Formats: sequence, structure tokens, C-alpha cells
Amino acid sequence: MQNMHISTAISQRLINKNRVFKLDMTPYKMSEIITEERLYVAVFEGKTRGLKPLLRFEDFALFDKPTHLMVHPISKQTPYSLLDEIRYHFGEESNLIHRIDAETSGLVLVGLNYKSITELKTMFEKKKYKKSYLAIVEGHVKETLHIDSKLEKEGELIGVRMKAGNTGKESLTIVHPIQYNEKKNQTLVEAIPVTGRQHQIRVHLYSKGHKILGDPIYGIDDENAENYLNKTLSDEERFKITKSHRLWLHANYLEFEYKGITYKIYSKNPELLEEFNQ
Repeated sequence: MQNMHISTAISQRLINKNRVFKLDMTPYKMSEIITEERLYVAVFEGKTRGLKPLLRFEDFALFDKPTHLMVHPISKQTPYSLLDEIRYHFGEESNLIHRIDAETSGLVLVGLNYKSITELKTMFEKKKYKKSYLAIVEGHVKETLHIDSKLEKEGELIGVRMKAGNTGKESLTIVHPIQYNEKKNQTLVEAIPVTGRQHQIRVHLYSKGHKILGDPIYGIDDENAENYLNKTLSDEERFKITKSHRLWLHANYLEFEYKGITYKIYSKNPELLEEFNQ
């Protein structure tokens, strides 16, 4: 019997996910005795496209994710995601602590072992962290906004679209204006999501008449939003409708405490500022 040098934690996870197979390709169950000389293990092997971690510590790391990159594959047909880079650099035991949308760029926290993943995910679930985003929005934001409209699903037509109103989940976003571009009639803002609802920053800003530049879901008609989600909206049509090739929302700052040390981490991203100042 060959030692595969896989930790107990990873072995249990693989079995629980039905990724350890007998010779007839039926999956092993937990506590089942291995009676065959060989078995098959389906392991996610990350492939790199040159993206390197922004920072690495003993138990965790951070990536500065570019736009148009999913953090996790949505199917076996997904050719590449941030998880590829995570597993390529740090191995099978590493994993995402939280997620951001594919078009949102910026900081993503990664745990490097089972213990740190559990602790850091619990920290996020209990919201024991601070984070803020930068965004380019339409119009002139003249003063700090405290947007506390409740959020709920808009309807069935555009399944991921949310709406702000008087019903739904309690939500709060604080928006600080940083700089106004009079020529473009755009404002660079810092957005702080006090709660963490789906599309919260995007919906709240849109509800106040400050749609994020390049948003392909909010502030456009249902047909084009659906075409975008179905990947049938061409790049040319996207640019014409949303005025950009991407959503200009960036996860810029993350602060949390781990093992008695407070970490305050900023992204290194000149692209958003370059776009705003053009």
C-alpha cells in the first residue's frame, strides 16, 4: 500500500465530497475499509497564469484579484479561476476565506491550512473585520451618505438582481466622496459595507442615482442584463450600454485581527485611479 502523503483533514474532505473512488469508480464512504490495491482520487490541480499573491504570512495570504476573474469555478467547464492560483501556489489544503464578484477587483483573503481556514471563515461569518471599496460612480456625490435601504430579490426575470426599499434584509452602506471629475460628471468614492448583502454596494449606490460605472446589471434594461448574464452580450454592446468594459468596483482595504495581531492591508491597484483621471 502506497502512502499518498495527504493529511487526515484533506482525506476526510475528499471522501465527504465523493472524490475518492474504487476501481469500479464508485466513491468510498467515510469509515469504509479499503480492500483494493488501488484507488482513484480526484484532486483539484491548480494551474497558473502568472498571478502571484500580494502578501503571504504563515497561515494566510492575500491576492489582488483582477477584474473578469471568478474566484471559484462554477462548473467542470470553468477553464480558470482564482482558486487555480491559490492551489498552484499553496497546495490542496489552501482555500478561499470569502468571495467577491468576478468583475469586482481587489483583495481576497486565503487560508493556507485547515485550522486557519476555519478560524478566518468564522471571523468573516461573525463580521469581525473591516473592509472598504473604491468605486467610480455616475454623478456628483457631494457629501457622505448613510444608505440604509433594505434589500431583497427584485424578481424572477433577472435572478441575481436585488432591489432597495422598505422590505427585505436590513442593510447599511456608508459612502464617502473622495474626488469629483467635473468633465466626466463622475465621483470617486469609498464605500464601506457595514452589512454584507448580495450586490449591496451596487444596489445602494444605484438607488441614490449613483450607478457604478460599467455595471451590466443595474441601471440597464432587462434584456441586456439577461444577455450579459447569459454571456451573449458582445463587448461592443457592453461598452455602448454601460460606458465601460468592466465594473469599476474595487476591494481596496481589509482589516482584521488574527492571533492577537491586527492586520491593515491596502490593495495595489493603479488601474481604477487611472480610469477616473483620464
